[in-house]
Amino acid sequence: MAQDISITIIDREGVRHQVQSPTDMNMNIMELVRAYELAPEGTIGICGGMAMCASCQCYILNDIELPEKSQDEEAMLWEAFNVKENSRLGCQIHITEEIEGLELELAP
Repeated sequence: MAQDISITIIDREGVRHQVQSPTDMNMNIMELVRAYELAPEGTIGICGGMAMCASCQCYILNDIELPEKSQDEEAMLWEAFNVKENSRLGCQIHITEEIEGLELELAP
């Protein structure tokens, strides 16, 4: 049976939010940020989660094992601003039980 997991998100103002997310709704991090309104409307997920805008770029802050980046994600991060080694696109990180305890910060 699927259960909610806990994820910590630091918003663009530096405020830490510990949120709960279901693992049985096929959501991703970008959708979770939008659901909790942790970024102003129109500033995250502009492309709708297609890995085409990098508005959902985030920095992974702990050692939770995530799936490898797709070629589309790699290409978008290559063109994005404020990219770091720990940058990922939130729309490409699906919420599963394996990412319980993930900590991330939204990129500016």
